[in-house]
Amino acid sequence: MRNTARIAGSVLSALTLAALAVVPADATPAHLTVATYNIHAGAGEDAVYDLARTADAIRSLHADVIGLEEVDVHWGDRSAFADEAQELAGKLGMHVFFAPIYDLDPLTDGAPRRQYGLAILSRFPLLDKENHEITRLSTQDPDPVPAPAPGFPEVAVKVRGEFVHFYATHLDYRSEPDVRARQVIDMLAILGRDRGPKVLVGDFNAEAGAPELGPLWTRLRDAAPGGPATYPAAVPTSRIDLITVSPDVRVLGTRTVDTQASDHRPVVADLVVR
Repeated sequence: MRNTARIAGSVLSALTLAALAVVPADATPAHLTVATYNIHAGAGEDAVYDLARTADAIRSLHADVIGLEEVDVHWGDRSAFADEAQELAGKLGMHVFFAPIYDLDPLTDGAPRRQYGLAILSRFPLLDKENHEITRLSTQDPDPVPAPAPGFPEVAVKVRGEFVHFYATHLDYRSEPDVRARQVIDMLAILGRDRGPKVLVGDFNAEAGAPELGPLWTRLRDAAPGGPATYPAAVPTSRIDLITVSPDVRVLGTRTVDTQASDHRPVVADLVVR
């Protein structure tokens, strides 16, 4: 009996140690709130440029990481030649990565270059960042053909010890879906290079059920299936602003915010990554 008891005790101790080795002492879930917002270059549904109003709308989301689309940096009169990425980061006290789609010569000698693209704001330090190329049909070329172009930003942030890859996108707006379909394939190839939890947000210019977005759902899932429409902001009829996550990310809840600080409504998702 004593030998049996000693053996049972040894087995129990071994199992306990193994469990302790597998489960970290600090096993609290890593909560992360993310958002996507097409800011319409700082102009509201009323077509009035007001970057302070844009900043207030973003602040009200209480998000940790936010993907922004249609961001001007010294672009033109419509946004007072402002560096919207840096100004918004300053107003909100966040880190920022700006990823231009277009990078053009200034209108006057000595002025900053004119840029337009996407930005990612983060409360967490940006441990890695890259502006990837995907297929685009330029709006600056009078006779464009589909070709690789930048404007698909990726950052990595660390949330309670877990590295999370966050991407923002703005897909082609034309009714013909061919370019969007190619962009989806390009994005999936880029996501496939990274390991660990992934969050892809943006203005997809297509509903989640559109055939050209179909390949996305083999690797990611829609965080807000059946959620409310996001565009146009005043009376939304289309849900084209999406948050998508990899299978190792749990969605606690989502919300679409009723604001007319842009012509799109922002979408927020509360997540758990482990």
